[in-house]
Amino acid sequence: MSNDLQHPIATLYGIKNCDTVKKARRWLDEQQVPYRFHDYRSDGLDADLLQRFIDRMGWQPLLNTRGTTWRKLSESQRAKADSAAGATALMLIQPAMIKRPLLEAADGRLLLGFSPQEYQRFTASEV
Repeated sequence: MSNDLQHPIATLYGIKNCDTVKKARRWLDEQQVPYRFHDYRSDGLDADLLQRFIDRMGWQPLLNTRGTTWRKLSESQRAKADSAAGATALMLIQPAMIKRPLLEAADGRLLLGFSPQEYQRFTASEV
């Protein structure tokens, strides 16, 4: 559904092979919620977009310290992620370190992660 929409009410950010992103996309499709999918790997991630997310949510919630990308970092690389600047730099270099999915409504609201109940509430005012 996401690729042929002219008026998406939201943009879903993530990585297409992420299981949680797949669940979110399936839910949005089943609920017929018009959205656009932005894959960090194929569509890119620039500093302005990431800063927009950080300005609204803070950098800590966005940094995924549970994933394999984080676990593969050296101790010195992890230590750099202890500040906004360091975490931002790491997320720009390794977009897989951003928690996902991130759903952005047309009005700028953000929802991080996926649960059917939260998506229902989040999209109810948009549809």
